[in-house]
Amino acid sequence: MNIINNILVKISGYVWGPITILLLVGTGLFLSIKTRFIQFRKLPLSVKLLFSKEHSGDGDITPFQALMTSLASTIGTGNIAGVSSAIVLGGPGAIFWMWVSAAFGGASKYGEALLAIKYRITNEDGEKSGGPMFYIEKGMKEKFGRNFKWLGFTFAFFGFLASFGIGNMIQANSVASAINESFGISSWITGIILSILVGAVIIGGIKNIGRITDKIVPAMAIGYVLGSLIILTININLVPNAFAMIFKNAFSGKAVGGGVLGTVIRFGVARGVFSNEAGLGSAAIAHAASTNDKPVIQGLIGSLGSVIDTLIICTMTALVILVSPLITIGNDGMMLIEENMRGAALTTFAFDTSLPILGGYIVSLGLVFFAFSTILGWFYYGSKCLEYIAGIKSVKYYKFIWVILCFAGAMFPIKVVWNISDIFNGLMAIPNLIALISLSPIIVKLTIDFEKKITHNNDKKIKTKTA
Repeated sequence: MNIINNILVKISGYVWGPITILLLVGTGLFLSIKTRFIQFRKLPLSVKLLFSKEHSGDGDITPFQALMTSLASTIGTGNIAGVSSAIVLGGPGAIFWMWVSAAFGGASKYGEALLAIKYRITNEDGEKSGGPMFYIEKGMKEKFGRNFKWLGFTFAFFGFLASFGIGNMIQANSVASAINESFGISSWITGIILSILVGAVIIGGIKNIGRITDKIVPAMAIGYVLGSLIILTININLVPNAFAMIFKNAFSGKAVGGGVLGTVIRFGVARGVFSNEAGLGSAAIAHAASTNDKPVIQGLIGSLGSVIDTLIICTMTALVILVSPLITIGNDGMMLIEENMRGAALTTFAFDTSLPILGGYIVSLGLVFFAFSTILGWFYYGSKCLEYIAGIKSVKYYKFIWVILCFAGAMFPIKVVWNISDIFNGLMAIPNLIALISLSPIIVKLTIDFEKKITHNNDKKIKTKTA
């Protein structure tokens, strides 16, 4: 088993190597330039549209629920364990490069959500189905006049397989471990309860998932951020130094063990991509279900995903860790860290240091709810990928398998599952990035038309007022 696991680790290293990372960030940068950094220019409008009640169109969930469902899948263990791993492996400067990946990733999220609305379909049950597999098939055929369904099938296949691991068993294992460590409850009990709760939610389909995630996601995100802000307020005198560590180390390459600058950049960008999934295409599947028929509007709402997930929640985790006494910078600029502090353990101890007992519970409960919401969101992604591959009737069997694997994930060690799903999760990105670059002229045209319409409407309002 160790031999197999080592092979999988090497394959995962290639899949998530410099080429893939460069493509992910490069695509985000490319789309940022082509849309004139719309994720920043229209940020206030994006927030306004998220809470607007004026959206109209066929769909299954509101635009707000669509964003919350996509966030349910991305806000997870990566925001807690992933951030601490980035700091340990790449140094504090890795957080700067995490910000960079999120900043450009907003444009990728924008393009994905925009295309998801434009090329979605209505399935046999009257539900909306969309995402990379559909805009690959329909959009690229429209542009090139050739059949690219095989490429859409490739995305759906990798997405379906990845859902069992990164979207289910790994998350269930995180929930069981967190509850066992904090409350001493056996994993099999947690597995049974978790399976029942998940089954009760997913049996109602995307509408039920949307209703649950639009309550869980804001509540857990706000609670986690508030807890972080309390700790940062207590240590307010150390916050400027935390930012100084991030910016200085971002270009010095001083990591644990003396890593070079490339190491700092690699782990920062990689963990940023892990946290918000910009460029992977998964979020587009949720946005396709929105009751909104305007692609650009949903694109703007979708671009908020990277802001909330990485620029806010991951930043909170990073700052709490960096103001803790667990991490110091030596005279040679090298980061020093207490022994055995890795992953979620580092984040837990950092929170617990400033808020004894309560801080540990914030992290533990954060892990539980983050992971639970991820299971719900990824069920929807996996079901839509399977629907594309084998038809809608196959989804009813998928529900039962999903619940069973949820229990299995809580019960058993899953290192091999993690590495396998990690590989498929990375492979999802390739078909999606090909589509985003190929369909970028459509993204740009729709964006220009939308902005011209806004300008025209504003001019009409001004003329009406002056008249």
